[in-house]
Amino acid sequence: MDAEFKFRPVAFSWVAIHPQPKGVVQFIGGAFFGTFPTLFYRYFLKKIFAQGYTIVALPFRFSFRHWPIAIDLLREQDTLAAEITKIAENLNYQSDIYQNKKKYFWIGHSLGCKYITLLEFLSGNKWQEILTESSAIHKQLPSIANSIDISSLTKASIQGQASLLIAPDISDTESAVPQPLAFIAHLLDRFALGVIPTRKQTQFFIDRSSLFNLTGLISFDKDTIAGREQDEYKDDKTRENSDVCCLIQQLQKRSFPMLHKELTGKHLEPVGMQIGNYIVDLNPLDKFIKTLKNRDLEVMTLEFLDELENRRLE
Repeated sequence: MDAEFKFRPVAFSWVAIHPQPKGVVQFIGGAFFGTFPTLFYRYFLKKIFAQGYTIVALPFRFSFRHWPIAIDLLREQDTLAAEITKIAENLNYQSDIYQNKKKYFWIGHSLGCKYITLLEFLSGNKWQEILTESSAIHKQLPSIANSIDISSLTKASIQGQASLLIAPDISDTESAVPQPLAFIAHLLDRFALGVIPTRKQTQFFIDRSSLFNLTGLISFDKDTIAGREQDEYKDDKTRENSDVCCLIQQLQKRSFPMLHKELTGKHLEPVGMQIGNYIVDLNPLDKFIKTLKNRDLEVMTLEFLDELENRRLE
């Protein structure tokens, strides 16, 4: 049966249903580009679909409160599992896989990675205990509990579901506000109106968690937003602001060896649509237009998905 790459609206997402799926990839991109994932990430998602994955493109939602957005992704997952099953059955596609939560994968790009990271942290049994270790983060407990309750979830967990973080941007308020208006970011943080949780708090959650064993990381050697591997050898401020560098340091101590690859490119490497033998994003600050020859992001992504699935089965 031929697989037609076609997105259809399902619940609050866009879904491309594969007739013979070997897994479900849930994708969430970064600010702006992630708002229209079926357009800006089309080439990337099409290549993954072609290898046998049903694609769920989750539109990016902007907010300074990241916990409820992350938790709402799980409510959407439950809704989609039922809806996609019905559609697949009507199309005479294979449908049993949608009831197996361990066949669901998460891929994030840029800020989308933060939501996946928060869900992984909540998947452990000690997240409440970890939040009580500091008065600043302890205050976030009611908000998290309320978000879980509103979503009608017994537990916010993606345990057993592998995730791939591409150019992760664990954003702060300062990242969300243009640099000339940095004073506004500081003002928002001062009155507890800025991004919650902060970058440092999220890094703390990752460090204290015993999970993240089914997590892969792809970075880019010219990425000045998420950072790059070589930031480890830079000054303290550069290391501190490099999410890639911090994640490499934290995740290399997990049960499995660190699954990481740094590719050639800038922060927006996953963004673009195919025109002939070129990938185009029309962004003069990024690649603008680039030949598809020797492009290895999609190849590496698929290799990582296979490796993460193998680790899950061990």
